[in-house]
Amino acid sequence: MNLNISNLGKFVWKSQIVAGFGYQQVRNKWANWLMIRDVKRRRMSAENFLERSRINAIRKNDILPVEIRELADKDINKFEMNAIPLRINNRCVVTSRPRGIVKEWRMSRIVWRHLADYNKLSGVQRAMWG
Repeated sequence: MNLNISNLGKFVWKSQIVAGFGYQQVRNKWANWLMIRDVKRRRMSAENFLERSRINAIRKNDILPVEIRELADKDINKFEMNAIPLRINNRCVVTSRPRGIVKEWRMSRIVWRHLADYNKLSGVQRAMWG
């Protein structure tokens, strides 16, 4: 049994020498700098979402004393401006176009129509009349 394990270990070691083994194709370039900025804002907003929402709930609670709400007002300013969800701008993930975004796919209407025409999007069907 020990012999089989050592043979398996040799196979795994040799398979790592094969070109491309262990590498995953990753898209590492963005369409433009505006998209890089939007990705950074989305990441910061997601990281701070829970804490920001808790502090905002305290700020907007009318039942709590004014002193506690004022402390929450001061605490909300500790976050960066890019952590605010309102600063996130919907952009096309392919072209970085800011207008005409189809929300479900996060693509501009132009790219969405092109991919839908060539049957590249799941769940999209051309309209047909009788």
